[in-house]
Amino acid sequence: MLSNEQKQSFERDGYIVVRGLFGADEVRDLREHYMRLREAGTYPGDMVADTRLQGDDPLARYPRMIHMHRWDQASRRWLLDPRLNECLTALLGLEPMAVQTMIYFKPPGARGQALHQDNFYLQAQPGTCVAAWLTLDDADEENGCMQVVPQTGKLPILCPEESDAATSFTNVTTPLHPDMKSVPVVMRAGDVLFFNGSLIHGSYPNTSRDRFRRSLIGHYITGDASRVTAYCQPVLRMDGTEIPMGASEGGAPCGVWTERDGQPQIEMRSLATAGASEVSP
Repeated sequence: MLSNEQKQSFERDGYIVVRGLFGADEVRDLREHYMRLREAGTYPGDMVADTRLQGDDPLARYPRMIHMHRWDQASRRWLLDPRLNECLTALLGLEPMAVQTMIYFKPPGARGQALHQDNFYLQAQPGTCVAAWLTLDDADEENGCMQVVPQTGKLPILCPEESDAATSFTNVTTPLHPDMKSVPVVMRAGDVLFFNGSLIHGSYPNTSRDRFRRSLIGHYITGDASRVTAYCQPVLRMDGTEIPMGASEGGAPCGVWTERDGQPQIEMRSLATAGASEVSP
């Protein structure tokens, strides 16, 4: 399904977009399914960790869902979809293991999510995690499409800093070196963005008047991983069977930008020393 060029692009840049992996009817059905679920009530893990959400915040009405595959069969089927498995196996060289589902509704006026690295939270060891990010709506800069920092997929996990509450619903961000910048990933509904757990990514607010930017995300860990945070367990093989997995304890060293001889360097420090005591799951 993937060309050698796509595999090389993923290895170099830390991400690729596979266009039209899911058809228009599938996307419509998923979009309507999650809107029905959202309107029907509340579920475990609904509210984002940021307690700054207030009643007039668009995300207070449309909070993120998480781990839907544990209680919703449509989510479980999607997480284990053979097309995702084929793409991920081609990119990783081994069949992945599935650990998490999420959906973000991002209605008009909603804040984005500050730049971050997924494996800071999932703590897959050894190796990393990888995401399959399906957009259920056309996504562009107006409605807050994904932003990525190319060629950061091989960086260590960096120590987070406090984020800007005006633009991000999460309370921490991954700092960039001044020479780095994020770029928008414009996508059509049905496209899937695959990216690894070290890639720095995030999004800006949805500034449109009437457009959602709904996205369905599956998180996986590489086939050679032996530990992942307990929050993401049980771990599933791609045939749906559970696999025993050790729990990551967290608190691993993280990187801080420094310079040596005028060149950017990353110095590894303990999380406590770096001052990153407040994080969002």
